[in-house]
Amino acid sequence: MLVEWAEQGDAGALTELTEGLEALAREVEAGEIKKMLGGEHDRRSAIVTIHPGAGGTESQDWAEMLLRMYLRWVERRGFKREVIDYQPGDEAGLKSTTFTVSGDYAFGLLAAEAGVHRLVRISPFDQAARRHTSFASVFVWPELPEDVDVQIEEKDLRIDTFRSSGAGGQHVNVTDSAVRITHLPTGIVVSCQNERSQHRNRDAAMRVLRARLYDVKMKEQQARLDQIGGAKKEIAFGSQIRSYVLHPYQLIKDHRTKTEIGDINRVLDGDLDGLIKTYLMQKASGTLGTPAPGSGDE
Repeated sequence: MLVEWAEQGDAGALTELTEGLEALAREVEAGEIKKMLGGEHDRRSAIVTIHPGAGGTESQDWAEMLLRMYLRWVERRGFKREVIDYQPGDEAGLKSTTFTVSGDYAFGLLAAEAGVHRLVRISPFDQAARRHTSFASVFVWPELPEDVDVQIEEKDLRIDTFRSSGAGGQHVNVTDSAVRITHLPTGIVVSCQNERSQHRNRDAAMRVLRARLYDVKMKEQQARLDQIGGAKKEIAFGSQIRSYVLHPYQLIKDHRTKTEIGDINRVLDGDLDGLIKTYLMQKASGTLGTPAPGSGDE
């Protein structure tokens, strides 16, 4: 009936029909995601850390661009986010940042982004206007519930407090109670400077530490299983999962799915759903490729 009214030029019916089709499309997509994301922690919130690679200001600026891309993606999805640590770069960009993303299947979706991201462009920091290649690493962990067994002993922790410079601008609040926790047995260091309360910063840092220690535990178990079964481990850190080329042409290439996108600005503005969905579909079907070290377009 709505279709007939819409065909007769009924604007209200056309609007209602359009909204209904869009809602149906969202339901279908949500159903597809649930089928693809069946992991133990896929439905949980995510903890994301971004680190620039070697290259100083150039790579630090690239890490800042990635942070903006993910925060825009979070906004598009209607998720909630909190930047809990932001270490500014010396001249531009950032040295390290950690943020949480809260929403249904946040971890399952963002886990598709874990790995090394490569940027090729004419450097805005090079007076000779030469082309530079920069790298940044994205790490993603699930935010764990309290009942997950992760043993952390106080004697294994070194807790330092420091004053945040607030140089993250819109990202962090100025605070006298920033907290840095070092897990001595593993050398893992986490920090939080977002809250004005030292106690709340400590709690946030401990949540990140629990997630990272759980990840270490799971990887150790998988390594033992691989050794017993003779399985080949997937190459991850150390080879880029995606290249973003701004010069001499514009192209994004995902080296795992072989997906190529020419509208690079749209992706850098947070339109990641297509790349993530393709990755998840290929992973679920067993057709996902593995990026080789040094892969990418020059």
